[in-house]
Amino acid sequence: MTMNLWGTRGDWAQRREVLKKGIGELDPDLVAFQEVIETSSYDQAADLLGPGYHLARGAARETDGQTIAIGSRWPIGEVREADLNVTPRTAGFACTTMAARIEAPDPIGPLLFVNHFPSWRLDMEYERELQAVAAARLIDDLSDGQDPHVVLAGDLDAAPESASIRFWTGRQSLDGMSVCYRDAWERIHPDEPGVTYTPDNPLMVDGDWPFGRIDYVLVRCGLHGGPTLPIRDCRRLFAEPVDGVQASDHYGVTADLGDPER
Repeated sequence: MTMNLWGTRGDWAQRREVLKKGIGELDPDLVAFQEVIETSSYDQAADLLGPGYHLARGAARETDGQTIAIGSRWPIGEVREADLNVTPRTAGFACTTMAARIEAPDPIGPLLFVNHFPSWRLDMEYERELQAVAAARLIDDLSDGQDPHVVLAGDLDAAPESASIRFWTGRQSLDGMSVCYRDAWERIHPDEPGVTYTPDNPLMVDGDWPFGRIDYVLVRCGLHGGPTLPIRDCRRLFAEPVDGVQASDHYGVTADLGDPER
């Protein structure tokens, strides 16, 4: 699953209960959090996930401790972070990509789980293009000449038709590089918009934000047959309030990935 938590803004006590209950019921194996808080006095990821998860947190963070985090049911090996400060305009926001080697059991085996959180501003698609390439190069470096399963999740702050998302889904190259990942939502719901950031959410502060579906789960494609981990299901999380409480200003996304068929 991936979820932008919106830090501890709003009525955090009530939002916490909704998130904690919903995540507990989902019981995900792999979690990517964005805008998650870690300080000397509070660890939001550990609080929401509870025991039973290995955790990795981003080094890039805001002054209030806001960063990204990865949670895994399985042991986490090497963790590396890409520097997404690709132009002077990215200053002032903790944009980052964290990739973790996950020691998943057979029949899946070791995989790379990547939490990608590029710049958010509407006018920074150029930076998101450069940041996508930086993240893809980090994944290549971590792959070390092998061909591991790769799952990339996060708040990518761009619509499916944008250049940065088209790059991830194999529809265009950027900076002399090309990759191909399968968009889990598009695979299961090809004719549904699947918006995750919308004025229908009462916590959204930007009422005319032009990008609707900006949160993704992507699975890297192999040489034949599409994604190396078959996508069985994909749905939004926390798209409806619970007892009048909205979990975050974003909706989350969860994907059910099957065992490799090749």
